[in-house]
Amino acid sequence: MTEAILDIKHWGNNLGVRLPAAVAREAHLHADQRVRVCVDEGRVAIIPLDEAPLSLEQRLARFDPARHGGEVMVSEFVGAERW
Repeated sequence: MTEAILDIKHWGNNLGVRLPAAVAREAHLHADQRVRVCVDEGRVAIIPLDEAPLSLEQRLARFDPARHGGEVMVSEFVGAERW
């Protein structure tokens, strides 16, 4: 078992802990991996998610123009974008 004693630090308005490479390696964690963080009986658990990347069709199906802004149509030039 790999073990480390770490300090919790401020990260913006949140708290963060850096995982040592040996701990991440043993837990099979890597940068940009999605994880679920939960608390169970006072213990914090980091659980890797096995999500396959979404296809373009799946991403488009989830797109909500009201939430993501959609397209903006302007009738006047805003800056130097004359065509």
